[in-house]
Amino acid sequence: MVFSSAIFLFLFLPLVLFCHWLAGKRLRNLLLLLASLLFYAWGEGTYVLVMLASIILNTAFGRALEASEQSSRRKWLLAVMLGFNLLPLVYFKYTIFLMSNINALLLPPQWQLSVPENIHLPIGISFFTFQAMSYLIDVYRHTNRARRSVFDVGLYIALFPQLIAGPIVRYHDISAQIRHRVQSIPLFASGIERFIFGLGKKMLIANPMGFVADSIFSLPANEIGFLTAWLGILCYALQIYFDFSGYSDMAIGLGKMFGFKFLENFNFPYIARSIREFWRRWHISLSNWFRDYLYIPLGGNRRGNVRTAFNLFLVFLVTGLWHGASWNFILWGLMHGFFLALERGRWGRTLDKSPLIVQHSYMLLVVLSAWVFFRADTLDYSLSYLSAMYSWPVSMSVHPGAAIHLDPEFYGILIVGLLLVAPLYHGIVAHYKRIAGIQSSALNLGYVCRLLLLAVVFYLSILEIATQSYNPFIYFRF
Repeated sequence: MVFSSAIFLFLFLPLVLFCHWLAGKRLRNLLLLLASLLFYAWGEGTYVLVMLASIILNTAFGRALEASEQSSRRKWLLAVMLGFNLLPLVYFKYTIFLMSNINALLLPPQWQLSVPENIHLPIGISFFTFQAMSYLIDVYRHTNRARRSVFDVGLYIALFPQLIAGPIVRYHDISAQIRHRVQSIPLFASGIERFIFGLGKKMLIANPMGFVADSIFSLPANEIGFLTAWLGILCYALQIYFDFSGYSDMAIGLGKMFGFKFLENFNFPYIARSIREFWRRWHISLSNWFRDYLYIPLGGNRRGNVRTAFNLFLVFLVTGLWHGASWNFILWGLMHGFFLALERGRWGRTLDKSPLIVQHSYMLLVVLSAWVFFRADTLDYSLSYLSAMYSWPVSMSVHPGAAIHLDPEFYGILIVGLLLVAPLYHGIVAHYKRIAGIQSSALNLGYVCRLLLLAVVFYLSILEIATQSYNPFIYFRF
């Protein structure tokens, strides 16, 4: 079950909201936990047992960690507990990749390992595994006390609004909200608004852009020309941003409906002027997780330039692997790590003094080029695609297999997408709020316009859900 499905919008969500309102403060957490487990089991069936095991084990692990007082013993306990959390993730996500590469790189033909053809990857396992690890590390650091109640830990790990696509919620950010949160009509209303705009991002921009990107990335590599290659990666860049940020908006909106306040996960990353700034704006919850739980413990930037570069490469190697078990994801991560390390030195100082257009163009070239590795299925295809992007254009025509989709509707959506990667809507709202301080009529007009926009976005999104079969869920790889 995904947020952009009719069964979620018109059955699951209204029913859970109604029951949540009836349950009262004492039973709300239990209701939300049961609803979250049902939400996960709806699509994953018996794999919900993996999540239940994680909840039970991490509740016990947290208690044991808090009860231990000896420093060395606490470190060993934490290491063992983190290992237990990573085992299912490694098995489901990386077994085939690891065994295939061991066969290819280390073993002679007669000693080859038998590689499974397929291992089902439970949706969202990377997200809830990292949340469980965050809980244990926070207990170890005395940032929060361990919860005695398995229901509290379970709700933190399984809470359905952010379960399958983030944002990654860290325990110390919502621990107080699990026990005591205040619901209000304004908060609920702002949650509805945020959810609808997120749904619109997904259905009205991400899906159409993804459809064209898929058609281009399905073409034979030797048939992709200069213009087709750039069109494909531009569409994919818009797809992944509006899809991912749209799901984050829906998650944040859902959280508000139930009284939770999740931290922001995206802050217009494509307006960044460096890779450093891009990662302060893109998937913020993941960036902060790796910063606080890996980069800083490794020494961060406190041990000289060489060690800083090593730390960045290691963090982004892990970041790439977190997204998927393939060399493409590894190269995507290392590419970002390389430019982040480069920006720590003279290049970063030169970039800071450069004109704004140079800074922004550099960031876009790096990010778009790296997206090729993220989107393509194989390393060979990625390299051929990049070659097409940076080869002298023999022809400026678009491949017929892609050109068939380039109708006026596509160009309209493309223009809207390009405009909305910048904080255009936020600027308009802020402008009306400033005017409203002087003219009360402007405030009323602003509310009417926002309500009308919400109604149109929701209506069009529902039409897309009802009439289109193309509604991909791109986080199954994560």
